[in-house]
Amino acid sequence: MDLPRLTDLEVAGKKVIVRLDLDTEAIAGKPRIKYSEETLDYLKDKNSKIIIIAHKGRPEGRVDEALSLMPFKPIFEKWGADLMENLRFDEGEEENNPEFAKKIAEQGDVYVNESFADSHRKHASIVGIPKLLPHAAGFRFIKEVENLSKVFNNPKKPAVFLLSGAKEDKLNYLKSIEKVADTVLVGGRLPDFLGDRALESVRTQKGKTIVGNLVMDKEDITLNTIQRFSEEIQKAGTVVVSGPLGKYEEEGHRAGTKQVFEKVIANKEAFKVAGGGSTQEAITLLGLTEGFNWISVGGGAMLEFLIKKTLPGIEALK
Repeated sequence: MDLPRLTDLEVAGKKVIVRLDLDTEAIAGKPRIKYSEETLDYLKDKNSKIIIIAHKGRPEGRVDEALSLMPFKPIFEKWGADLMENLRFDEGEEENNPEFAKKIAEQGDVYVNESFADSHRKHASIVGIPKLLPHAAGFRFIKEVENLSKVFNNPKKPAVFLLSGAKEDKLNYLKSIEKVADTVLVGGRLPDFLGDRALESVRTQKGKTIVGNLVMDKEDITLNTIQRFSEEIQKAGTVVVSGPLGKYEEEGHRAGTKQVFEKVIANKEAFKVAGGGSTQEAITLLGLTEGFNWISVGGGAMLEFLIKKTLPGIEALK
């Protein structure tokens, strides 16, 4: 994909607006912060004046001190960066208001998108500002696109998607994923939203989607489901993991996530990617990070990219 790269953008001595993903805890070393460091280091070496923009939470156009970005400020002092306040404190961000985009763009000379995880949203800071300034994708952004593209560019077959987690709206992706996957495994709390009948055998829908079953308290998948999912993963050529299989934070509900994720990395021949905040946390907790070929910062953005092969943020940069 022919994206404008940071190395081709004139940034020396310039004021550079960098769109980051800070919808996380203000702790140095958090993945969403860590993955921006290569871009920030490059800009600092070029004597750029770095201006960081981002959002946190859903303040719905109102100032909410609990969602302020100011706790992140000490983290970015090493790069001498200025940090603007939560973009979503202004309703113009989510509305993609041209005047709001112009107001932000006026603060800098060039724009860099280093927030792949937010690039499925048609917001001012993602699609509005690139219309107004010279722009490029950050280093991590480019790596996201290159690695995730391997899922649909001459992929190893069969392609197995594990669609899981606790958010019901993830099911909105199911029909689209069925068009690009050979098999879809549905776990986490999602079977409950599809009308799970606990302790019954694993259900298959339309021949391609296999819906797991949940234990009685609905906080994990059943042993039968673990076995069925493992069989599909074992013969996969490509595996995409989106969401943990249960309430992995509690050891008593960790079996599904642990055993299925271990089965994923045990398939040495498969190309294995995973994405989303809770997925990454579960993989880290289980010590399985090195077993994946790529772990994306994006949850919804990863799924949308794999389905559509592009994102609004990518089109804005192109």
